[in-house]
Amino acid sequence: MLSNSSLAEKQQLYLQNITLAADRLNALVTNLLRLNKLENQSIQPRKNQFDLCLQLEESAVALETMWEAKHIELEAELNGKCIIESDEELLSLVWINLLSNTIKFTPNGGTVTLKLEEVDDCAVVKVADTGCGMDEETKAHIFDKFYQGDTSHATEGKGLGLALVQGILQITGGSLQVDSIPGQGSVFIVTLRKEAELS
Repeated sequence: MLSNSSLAEKQQLYLQNITLAADRLNALVTNLLRLNKLENQSIQPRKNQFDLCLQLEESAVALETMWEAKHIELEAELNGKCIIESDEELLSLVWINLLSNTIKFTPNGGTVTLKLEEVDDCAVVKVADTGCGMDEETKAHIFDKFYQGDTSHATEGKGLGLALVQGILQITGGSLQVDSIPGQGSVFIVTLRKEAELS
């Protein structure tokens, strides 16, 4: 027979599992709806002026519990301000998805790097990890809905994040490049015009 403390611990564990499953389901449904709206061109981007450096910092802080739980070192190279004109709300989804993806594929004790550079009239954001990396076959499909190249992380996502990122960048005039070496990690490079031409 379980003691009261053991029963309480089991109940707490069950509650945490239920909450986690509910959060995952909510994220799945939300991303599906967003992707559907992007594909049907029913999301109209809205341009406003904001500090991209601050937005990147806030995105990293929002995921602090994720990278701290894996003892990941997050290195940020975000100096000063970088004022751009684009859709602030949509771009925040880009950073959250890219960062959570790199955290997911970085092993315990690894490193995630977030870097911002200004090149002419563009802002270039690099999100890098020291994770498993990707072969050419995986790279060719990472923007396909529901595709997961590394099935060992299948319970942590449903293969929608990068498809959503690509859709957002398409309507905000941005571009995404991926460099990856199997066993050495990946780098996602987002290039944004400081004054975006929204579609």
